[in-house]
Amino acid sequence: MTEDPQPSRRQSSPWGRFRRLFRRETLGKDAVAGVVLGVESVPDGLASGLLAGVNPVAGLYGYLFGMLGAAFFTSSAFMAVQATGAMALVVADTELAARPDPDRALFTLAMLAGVVMILAGVLKAGRLLRFVPTSVMTGFVTAVGVNIVLGQLSNLTGYESDAANRVTRALDLVVHVWQVDLPTTVVGIVTIGLIVWLTRTRLASFGLVVAVVVGSVLAWASTELLGWSVATISSIADVPDGLPAPALPSLEDIAFLAVPAISLAFVGLIQGAAVSAGVPNPDGRPADPSRDFIGQGIGNIVAGLFRGMPVGGSMSASALVSAAGARTRLALVFASGVMAAVILFASGLVAYVAMPSLAALLIVVGIGAVKPASIHSVVRIGVLQTTVMIVTFGLTLLIPLQFAVLVGVGLGIVLFVVQQSNRIRVRRIVIEAGGRMRELDPLDEVPAREVVMLQPYGSLFFASAPVFESRLPRVTPDSRGSVVVLRLRGVDQLGISLVEVLRRYAGELDARGSALRLVAGSDQVVSQLREGGVTAIVGEDGVYRGTAWLGETLRAAHEDALRWVDARSAA
Repeated sequence: MTEDPQPSRRQSSPWGRFRRLFRRETLGKDAVAGVVLGVESVPDGLASGLLAGVNPVAGLYGYLFGMLGAAFFTSSAFMAVQATGAMALVVADTELAARPDPDRALFTLAMLAGVVMILAGVLKAGRLLRFVPTSVMTGFVTAVGVNIVLGQLSNLTGYESDAANRVTRALDLVVHVWQVDLPTTVVGIVTIGLIVWLTRTRLASFGLVVAVVVGSVLAWASTELLGWSVATISSIADVPDGLPAPALPSLEDIAFLAVPAISLAFVGLIQGAAVSAGVPNPDGRPADPSRDFIGQGIGNIVAGLFRGMPVGGSMSASALVSAAGARTRLALVFASGVMAAVILFASGLVAYVAMPSLAALLIVVGIGAVKPASIHSVVRIGVLQTTVMIVTFGLTLLIPLQFAVLVGVGLGIVLFVVQQSNRIRVRRIVIEAGGRMRELDPLDEVPAREVVMLQPYGSLFFASAPVFESRLPRVTPDSRGSVVVLRLRGVDQLGISLVEVLRRYAGELDARGSALRLVAGSDQVVSQLREGGVTAIVGEDGVYRGTAWLGETLRAAHEDALRWVDARSAA
């Protein structure tokens, strides 16, 4: 049984909502779903910390406290706020090690990203996401997947390269492949094989956990029985046996962390929006992306306060808890409780988790992020979108991810402007006998002693001005004694560039003894035509103000233009 889609006023009160979370018919299912997500999140959280280049326990804390902090504030009931691969890579490229206190800088980064997310939610910034085209996101997500794989090759093979970036380090590994550590590589490859196999069996929900456990046992056995050395969590960090105390942010790091925080917020908001759209609420209510932004922001602040890494809406975790049978958001609280229990009572076992097993988990996740179907769909759209996808992919591989995110946003905006500017069409309107109007393709040139009526379609703004000008019929030496009527109905305002195009066109017509007439749809357009010098050429009576009746002003302009042409022809 799910929540009533139209609860009463008493049920919709805070106390009513609280009581609905603890109903007998949903509590058991929420507990089971929470255990599934909590158990799976332990190795996943450690892997995210490893991917970010920080203490893996910070990933565990981020998962625990980020999910718990956001659980009651998102509009998406099943949104699991956890660290994602893309966000972990942004953290990895932030060079936190250069700060005086790297751990505190990490916590500060999470809190700062949370503040940005909350501001985005309050300002309803979800509307800005439409400016990011599919080609940019496909290139970015694909490169993130490749980056995840390349970034874990050293942990998978035991070969450490000092090359400049992930790509060059991967190439260095290929050149020195004989220097890989055999036991480490064997543990990693066995874990990959187990993940691929187990996730296709009945153990699908626990397949990642079982694979990491088996790989870690294999690493322990090879160390204890054969004397080999395979790195574990305890090799690089101390695993605490208690929950962390709160930590305050480092104010002196805020300026340094501002750009990474904005990039993290953008990545988190994009992925959170996907959860909002892809994981429906059990009561059928649509999710509010802006409220989800606020929830993610609160999750980040709580995660940073308790020494966790930055987090965001996770599609895989949200889909998992929903598929596991969750009925309310209380399942996320149970999942956090399971993770807390692991830290409190099984921290010794966590310390034995093998690094190559975590690397194997991340490599499988990275490969899964590459979607050939999405790439193919972008390629089919056209050369421009394909080029943008390739450029975004290349930049994301070669430059720090926090800057690649912002460049991708810029490319998205540029692509949007280019697309809108190239969508300008100009149609010719012909009024037939009996008053019926029809549209035709525009003429290439303005003929002599005729009335030519034109209707532009598309977004008329500064970038579309050259395209709009090229769509207008050319004025030639033979274009004498004619009137061009340009209908601007539906246009609320004109920029300087478009006003200048109309001024030039009116001047060209006037120089040939012809005239331009304009049908404007708003007082603001009329004012801009006057201020831009267009009215000085066409005359005050050459600008017609549209009315509520469709076609009325256009017909009046057409009749006046016919009389004007007849008068010039008779002269």
